[in-house]
Amino acid sequence: MKKISILSALIVLSAPALAVEDVHKMYGKEPMDVASPELVAQYEQQTKKADVEEVKKVEEIKEIEEEKVEKVKKIKKVKEIEEIEEVNEEPKSPIFEEPKFEEPSNPKIRFPHGMQFGVGVSATSGLNGFIGYNNKNFDSFWAKRFGIRFDFANMSPIKSKLNKRINKAIGDDGVEIEDALKIDNFALDAKHYGAMIDFYPFGDTWFLGGWRLSGGYFTGKLDLDADIHGTKQVGKIEFELDDKKFSYDGDEMHGKAMIDWKYKGPYAGTGFDLGLFWGFKIYFDAGVVFTDKTAKIDLDIPFDGLRDANGTLIEKDSANPVVKAAYDEFMAAKDKTLADARKEIKDYPYYPIVKLGFMYRF
Repeated sequence: MKKISILSALIVLSAPALAVEDVHKMYGKEPMDVASPELVAQYEQQTKKADVEEVKKVEEIKEIEEEKVEKVKKIKKVKEIEEIEEVNEEPKSPIFEEPKFEEPSNPKIRFPHGMQFGVGVSATSGLNGFIGYNNKNFDSFWAKRFGIRFDFANMSPIKSKLNKRINKAIGDDGVEIEDALKIDNFALDAKHYGAMIDFYPFGDTWFLGGWRLSGGYFTGKLDLDADIHGTKQVGKIEFELDDKKFSYDGDEMHGKAMIDWKYKGPYAGTGFDLGLFWGFKIYFDAGVVFTDKTAKIDLDIPFDGLRDANGTLIEKDSANPVVKAAYDEFMAAKDKTLADARKEIKDYPYYPIVKLGFMYRF
Protein backbone atom coordinates (compact mmCIF):
# COMPACT_ATOMS: atom_id res chain seq x y z
CA MET A 1 0.00 0.00 0.00
CA LYS A 2 2.85 2.47 0.70
CA LYS A 3 4.51 1.96 -2.72
CA ILE A 4 1.30 2.71 -4.55
CA SER A 5 0.80 5.87 -2.62
CA ILE A 6 4.30 7.16 -3.35
CA LEU A 7 3.97 6.41 -7.06
CA SER A 8 0.62 8.08 -7.22
CA ALA A 9 2.06 11.12 -5.54
CA LEU A 10 4.92 11.30 -8.02
CA ILE A 11 2.50 11.10 -10.93
CA VAL A 12 0.35 13.82 -9.52
CA LEU A 13 3.34 16.11 -8.89
CA SER A 14 4.89 15.53 -12.33
CA ALA A 15 1.64 16.15 -14.25
CA PRO A 16 1.76 19.97 -14.34
CA ALA A 17 5.37 20.01 -15.57
CA LEU A 18 4.54 17.52 -18.31
CA ALA A 19 1.51 19.61 -19.30
CA VAL A 20 3.58 22.82 -19.65
CA GLU A 21 6.21 20.97 -21.67
CA ASP A 22 3.54 19.60 -24.00
CA VAL A 23 2.10 23.11 -24.56
CA HIS A 24 5.48 24.52 -25.53
CA LYS A 25 6.09 21.65 -27.87
CA MET A 26 2.66 22.22 -29.46
CA TYR A 27 3.48 25.91 -30.33
CA GLY A 28 7.11 25.24 -31.21
CA LYS A 29 8.50 26.96 -28.14
CA GLU A 30 10.82 25.77 -25.56
CA PRO A 31 9.87 26.09 -21.95
CA MET A 32 11.17 29.35 -20.39
CA ASP A 33 11.77 30.18 -16.86
CA VAL A 34 9.30 32.84 -15.54
CA ALA A 35 12.01 35.05 -14.05
CA SER A 36 14.26 35.10 -17.16
CA PRO A 37 16.06 38.39 -18.15
CA GLU A 38 14.21 38.63 -21.49
CA LEU A 39 10.88 38.66 -19.75
CA VAL A 40 12.01 41.34 -17.34
CA ALA A 41 13.33 43.56 -20.18
CA GLN A 42 10.09 43.14 -22.11
CA TYR A 43 8.08 44.06 -19.08
CA GLU A 44 10.16 47.19 -18.42
CA GLN A 45 9.84 48.29 -22.05
CA GLN A 46 6.08 47.90 -21.93
CA THR A 47 5.95 49.79 -18.64
CA LYS A 48 7.98 52.74 -20.06
CA LYS A 49 5.76 52.87 -23.13
CA ALA A 50 2.69 52.93 -20.93
CA ASP A 51 4.24 55.73 -18.84
CA VAL A 52 4.98 57.84 -21.95
CA GLU A 53 1.42 57.46 -23.21
CA GLU A 54 0.11 58.35 -19.76
CA VAL A 55 2.28 61.52 -19.70
CA LYS A 56 0.95 62.52 -23.18
CA LYS A 57 -2.61 62.03 -22.01
CA VAL A 58 -1.95 64.16 -18.93
CA GLU A 59 -0.43 66.95 -21.08
CA GLU A 60 -3.40 66.86 -23.47
CA ILE A 61 -5.77 67.10 -20.51
CA LYS A 62 -3.78 70.08 -19.18
CA GLU A 63 -4.00 71.89 -22.56
CA ILE A 64 -7.73 71.29 -22.70
CA GLU A 65 -8.12 72.59 -19.15
CA GLU A 66 -6.02 75.70 -19.94
CA GLU A 67 -8.19 76.44 -22.99
CA LYS A 68 -11.28 76.11 -20.84
CA VAL A 69 -9.79 78.51 -18.27
CA GLU A 70 -8.99 81.09 -21.01
CA LYS A 71 -12.52 80.83 -22.39
CA VAL A 72 -13.94 81.33 -18.92
CA LYS A 73 -11.74 84.42 -18.43
CA LYS A 74 -12.87 85.89 -21.74
CA ILE A 75 -16.51 85.26 -20.91
CA LYS A 76 -16.06 86.94 -17.53
CA LYS A 77 -14.34 89.94 -19.16
CA VAL A 78 -17.15 90.33 -21.71
CA LYS A 79 -19.74 90.15 -18.93
CA GLU A 80 -17.87 92.79 -16.94
CA ILE A 81 -17.79 95.13 -19.97
CA GLU A 82 -21.51 94.60 -20.59
CA GLU A 83 -22.26 95.31 -16.95
CA ILE A 84 -20.21 98.55 -17.11
CA GLU A 85 -22.07 99.65 -20.27
CA GLU A 86 -25.41 98.87 -18.66
CA VAL A 87 -24.43 100.96 -15.64
CA ASN A 88 -23.42 103.86 -17.92
CA GLU A 89 -26.71 103.63 -19.79
CA GLU A 90 -28.77 103.70 -16.64
CA PRO A 91 -30.76 106.95 -16.24
CA LYS A 92 -28.94 109.52 -14.16
CA SER A 93 -30.41 111.25 -11.21
CA PRO A 94 -32.07 114.64 -11.89
CA ILE A 95 -29.20 116.39 -10.10
CA PHE A 96 -26.58 115.19 -12.60
CA GLU A 97 -28.79 114.89 -15.67
CA GLU A 98 -27.31 116.58 -18.74
CA PRO A 99 -29.48 119.14 -20.57
CA LYS A 100 -31.30 117.81 -23.60
CA PHE A 101 -32.09 119.84 -26.69
CA GLU A 102 -35.41 119.23 -28.31
CA GLU A 103 -35.47 118.41 -32.00
CA PRO A 104 -37.65 120.53 -34.30
CA SER A 105 -41.27 119.48 -34.38
CA ASN A 106 -40.88 118.51 -38.03
CA PRO A 107 -38.41 115.58 -38.15
CA LYS A 108 -37.64 116.26 -41.83
CA ILE A 109 -36.10 119.66 -41.11
CA ARG A 110 -32.35 119.16 -40.96
CA PHE A 111 -29.34 121.27 -41.88
CA PRO A 112 -28.52 122.15 -44.64
CA HIS A 113 -32.22 122.54 -45.62
CA GLY A 114 -32.64 126.27 -46.15
CA MET A 115 -29.04 127.01 -47.16
CA GLN A 116 -29.05 129.37 -50.13
CA PHE A 117 -26.47 130.66 -52.61
CA GLY A 118 -26.82 133.36 -55.24
CA VAL A 119 -24.80 134.70 -58.18
CA GLY A 120 -25.74 137.72 -60.29
CA VAL A 121 -24.86 141.29 -61.19
CA SER A 122 -25.29 144.59 -59.41
CA ALA A 123 -25.89 147.73 -61.47
CA THR A 124 -23.82 149.80 -59.04
CA SER A 125 -21.30 147.29 -57.65
CA GLY A 126 -20.47 144.73 -60.35
CA LEU A 127 -20.49 140.94 -60.03
CA ASN A 128 -22.72 140.02 -57.08
CA GLY A 129 -23.03 136.97 -54.85
CA PHE A 130 -24.46 135.97 -51.49
CA ILE A 131 -24.72 133.08 -49.05
CA GLY A 132 -27.48 132.75 -46.48
CA TYR A 133 -30.15 130.67 -44.76
CA ASN A 134 -33.94 130.65 -44.94
CA ASN A 135 -35.98 127.53 -44.22
CA LYS A 136 -39.64 127.81 -45.10
CA ASN A 137 -40.40 124.26 -43.98
CA PHE A 138 -40.25 125.16 -40.31
CA ASP A 139 -43.50 124.68 -38.42
CA SER A 140 -42.90 127.87 -36.46
CA PHE A 141 -44.83 130.89 -37.78
CA TRP A 142 -41.85 133.23 -37.32
CA ALA A 143 -38.97 130.86 -38.09
CA LYS A 144 -40.18 130.26 -41.65
CA ARG A 145 -40.50 134.01 -42.28
CA PHE A 146 -36.97 135.10 -41.35
CA GLY A 147 -33.68 134.58 -43.16
CA ILE A 148 -30.16 135.95 -43.19
CA ARG A 149 -27.74 136.74 -46.03
CA PHE A 150 -24.12 137.83 -46.36
CA ASP A 151 -23.86 139.85 -49.56
CA PHE A 152 -20.80 140.92 -51.54
CA ALA A 153 -20.03 142.45 -54.93
CA ASN A 154 -16.93 143.48 -56.86
CA MET A 155 -16.56 145.07 -60.26
CA SER A 156 -12.92 144.02 -60.79
CA PRO A 157 -13.68 140.73 -62.66
CA ILE A 158 -15.89 142.53 -65.22
CA LYS A 159 -14.49 146.09 -65.00
CA SER A 160 -12.81 146.22 -68.41
CA LYS A 161 -15.79 144.77 -70.31
CA LEU A 162 -18.29 146.94 -68.43
CA ASN A 163 -16.34 150.14 -69.07
CA LYS A 164 -16.10 149.29 -72.77
CA ARG A 165 -19.87 148.89 -72.90
CA ILE A 166 -20.42 152.18 -71.04
CA ASN A 167 -18.14 154.13 -73.39
CA LYS A 168 -19.68 152.43 -76.41
CA ALA A 169 -23.15 153.45 -75.22
CA ILE A 170 -22.00 157.05 -74.68
CA GLY A 171 -20.45 157.17 -78.14
CA ASP A 172 -17.50 158.99 -79.60
CA ASP A 173 -18.97 162.42 -78.83
CA GLY A 174 -18.97 161.76 -75.06
CA VAL A 175 -21.01 163.91 -72.67
CA GLU A 176 -21.01 167.59 -73.59
CA ILE A 177 -20.55 170.01 -70.68
CA GLU A 178 -19.65 173.14 -72.66
CA ASP A 179 -19.74 174.10 -76.29
CA ALA A 180 -16.09 173.18 -76.61
CA LEU A 181 -15.76 170.64 -73.75
CA LYS A 182 -16.92 167.05 -73.36
CA ILE A 183 -16.35 164.14 -70.98
CA ASP A 184 -15.57 160.64 -72.26
CA ASN A 185 -13.46 157.54 -71.62
CA PHE A 186 -15.22 156.62 -68.36
CA ALA A 187 -13.49 154.18 -65.97
CA LEU A 188 -15.76 152.79 -63.24
CA ASP A 189 -14.74 150.60 -60.30
CA ALA A 190 -16.92 149.60 -57.32
CA LYS A 191 -17.45 146.99 -54.61
CA HIS A 192 -19.51 146.41 -51.47
CA TYR A 193 -19.95 144.03 -48.52
CA GLY A 194 -22.97 143.68 -46.29
CA ALA A 195 -25.16 141.57 -44.02
CA MET A 196 -28.96 141.46 -44.26
CA ILE A 197 -31.92 140.08 -42.38
CA ASP A 198 -34.82 139.12 -44.67
CA PHE A 199 -38.46 139.06 -43.63
CA TYR A 200 -41.02 137.19 -45.76
CA PRO A 201 -44.48 138.50 -44.73
CA PHE A 202 -46.36 135.69 -46.48
CA GLY A 203 -44.16 132.83 -45.29
CA ASP A 204 -44.32 129.88 -47.69
CA THR A 205 -47.47 131.03 -49.50
CA TRP A 206 -47.19 130.24 -53.19
CA PHE A 207 -45.83 133.12 -55.30
CA LEU A 208 -46.35 135.78 -52.59
CA GLY A 209 -44.02 133.79 -50.33
CA GLY A 210 -41.07 134.95 -52.44
CA TRP A 211 -41.52 138.65 -51.60
CA ARG A 212 -39.29 139.98 -48.82
CA LEU A 213 -38.31 143.10 -46.93
CA SER A 214 -34.61 143.43 -46.11
CA GLY A 215 -32.57 145.42 -43.65
CA GLY A 216 -28.90 145.35 -42.73
CA TYR A 217 -25.59 147.17 -42.89
CA PHE A 218 -23.37 147.79 -45.93
CA THR A 219 -19.95 149.24 -46.62
CA GLY A 220 -18.35 149.87 -50.00
CA LYS A 221 -16.81 152.34 -52.43
CA LEU A 222 -17.28 153.79 -55.91
CA ASP A 223 -14.45 155.20 -58.06
CA LEU A 224 -15.23 156.99 -61.31
CA ASP A 225 -12.64 158.61 -63.56
CA ALA A 226 -13.29 160.38 -66.87
CA ASP A 227 -11.32 162.40 -69.36
CA ILE A 228 -12.18 166.03 -70.17
CA HIS A 229 -11.49 166.99 -73.78
CA GLY A 230 -11.57 170.42 -75.34
CA THR A 231 -11.47 170.89 -79.08
CA LYS A 232 -11.29 174.22 -80.87
CA GLN A 233 -14.42 174.83 -82.89
CA VAL A 234 -14.53 178.54 -83.70
CA GLY A 235 -12.16 180.98 -82.07
CA LYS A 236 -10.81 179.83 -78.69
CA ILE A 237 -11.60 176.84 -76.45
CA GLU A 238 -13.72 178.50 -73.78
CA PHE A 239 -15.47 177.22 -70.62
CA GLU A 240 -16.93 178.62 -67.40
CA LEU A 241 -16.31 177.92 -63.70
CA ASP A 242 -18.50 179.74 -61.16
CA ASP A 243 -19.74 182.09 -63.91
CA LYS A 244 -16.18 183.12 -64.76
CA LYS A 245 -14.82 182.53 -68.26
CA PHE A 246 -11.52 180.86 -69.07
CA SER A 247 -9.94 179.82 -72.32
CA TYR A 248 -7.10 177.81 -73.80
CA ASP A 249 -4.54 178.62 -76.42
CA GLY A 250 -4.15 176.07 -79.14
CA ASP A 251 -6.55 173.60 -80.66
CA GLU A 252 -6.93 171.03 -77.80
CA MET A 253 -6.95 170.64 -74.02
CA HIS A 254 -6.94 167.50 -71.86
CA GLY A 255 -8.09 167.28 -68.25
CA LYS A 256 -9.57 164.72 -65.86
CA ALA A 257 -12.65 164.47 -63.61
CA MET A 258 -12.62 162.13 -60.58
CA ILE A 259 -15.24 160.90 -58.11
CA ASP A 260 -14.26 158.84 -55.05
CA TRP A 261 -17.14 157.73 -52.79
CA LYS A 262 -16.45 155.55 -49.76
CA TYR A 263 -19.72 154.83 -47.99
CA LYS A 264 -21.06 152.80 -45.07
CA GLY A 265 -24.33 152.71 -43.18
CA PRO A 266 -27.66 150.93 -42.65
CA TYR A 267 -29.39 149.33 -45.62
CA ALA A 268 -33.13 149.09 -46.37
CA GLY A 269 -34.66 147.47 -49.39
CA THR A 270 -37.07 144.98 -50.87
CA GLY A 271 -36.90 142.11 -53.32
CA PHE A 272 -38.17 138.68 -54.24
CA ASP A 273 -37.02 135.20 -55.24
CA LEU A 274 -39.15 133.52 -57.88
CA GLY A 275 -38.99 129.72 -58.07
CA LEU A 276 -38.11 128.07 -61.40
CA PHE A 277 -37.55 124.32 -60.88
CA TRP A 278 -36.16 122.14 -58.10
CA GLY A 279 -34.33 124.61 -55.83
CA PHE A 280 -33.36 127.14 -58.53
CA LYS A 281 -34.82 130.65 -58.36
CA ILE A 282 -34.47 134.14 -59.81
CA TYR A 283 -33.64 136.79 -57.21
CA PHE A 284 -33.98 140.58 -57.35
CA ASP A 285 -33.00 143.24 -54.79
CA ALA A 286 -33.39 147.00 -54.78
CA GLY A 287 -32.47 149.26 -51.88
CA VAL A 288 -30.30 152.09 -50.61
CA VAL A 289 -27.49 152.54 -48.10
CA PHE A 290 -28.04 155.53 -45.80
CA THR A 291 -24.62 157.11 -45.48
CA ASP A 292 -23.17 160.35 -44.17
CA LYS A 293 -20.01 160.01 -46.28
CA THR A 294 -19.88 162.59 -49.07
CA ALA A 295 -18.28 161.69 -52.37
CA LYS A 296 -14.99 163.39 -53.12
CA ILE A 297 -15.04 165.19 -56.46
CA ASP A 298 -12.00 166.67 -58.12
CA LEU A 299 -10.99 168.25 -61.44
CA ASP A 300 -7.55 168.07 -62.95
CA ILE A 301 -7.36 171.01 -65.35
CA PRO A 302 -3.98 171.65 -67.00
CA PHE A 303 -2.44 175.14 -66.87
CA ASP A 304 -0.61 174.96 -70.20
CA GLY A 305 -2.09 177.74 -72.37
CA LEU A 306 -4.82 178.57 -69.77
CA ARG A 307 -5.95 182.23 -69.73
CA ASP A 308 -8.59 184.20 -67.84
CA ALA A 309 -11.30 186.41 -69.38
CA ASN A 310 -8.79 189.28 -69.68
CA GLY A 311 -6.36 187.10 -71.58
CA THR A 312 -3.87 186.87 -68.71
CA LEU A 313 -1.86 183.67 -68.84
CA ILE A 314 -2.45 181.62 -65.66
CA GLU A 315 0.66 180.08 -64.13
CA LYS A 316 1.27 178.36 -60.86
CA ASP A 317 3.83 179.86 -58.39
CA SER A 318 4.38 182.97 -60.48
CA ALA A 319 6.04 186.04 -58.92
CA ASN A 320 4.09 188.36 -61.21
CA PRO A 321 1.22 189.91 -59.14
CA VAL A 322 -1.14 190.01 -62.13
CA VAL A 323 -0.47 186.36 -63.03
CA LYS A 324 -0.74 185.36 -59.36
CA ALA A 325 -4.09 187.15 -59.07
CA ALA A 326 -5.36 185.35 -62.17
CA TYR A 327 -4.23 182.01 -60.71
CA ASP A 328 -5.99 182.70 -57.37
CA GLU A 329 -9.17 183.67 -59.19
CA PHE A 330 -9.11 180.43 -61.20
CA MET A 331 -8.53 178.26 -58.11
CA ALA A 332 -11.34 180.03 -56.22
CA ALA A 333 -13.74 179.42 -59.11
CA LYS A 334 -12.70 175.76 -59.31
CA ASP A 335 -13.14 175.21 -55.54
CA LYS A 336 -16.55 176.91 -55.59
CA THR A 337 -17.71 174.68 -58.46
CA LEU A 338 -16.54 171.53 -56.67
CA ALA A 339 -18.13 172.64 -53.38
CA ASP A 340 -21.48 173.17 -55.10
CA ALA A 341 -21.24 169.71 -56.65
CA ARG A 342 -20.40 168.10 -53.31
CA LYS A 343 -23.29 169.90 -51.67
CA GLU A 344 -25.73 168.56 -54.23
CA ILE A 345 -24.48 165.03 -53.61
CA LYS A 346 -24.62 165.53 -49.85
CA ASP A 347 -28.29 166.44 -50.10
CA TYR A 348 -28.90 162.89 -51.36
CA PRO A 349 -26.98 160.65 -48.92
CA TYR A 350 -28.27 157.43 -50.43
CA TYR A 351 -26.15 154.93 -52.28
CA PRO A 352 -28.40 152.78 -54.50
CA ILE A 353 -27.93 149.01 -54.78
CA VAL A 354 -29.79 147.03 -57.45
CA LYS A 355 -29.11 143.31 -58.01
CA LEU A 356 -30.44 140.57 -60.27
CA GLY A 357 -29.32 136.95 -60.60
CA PHE A 358 -29.94 133.26 -60.00
CA MET A 359 -29.96 131.45 -56.67
CA TYR A 360 -30.32 127.93 -55.31
CA ARG A 361 -31.95 126.98 -52.00
CA PHE A 362 -31.57 123.49 -50.51
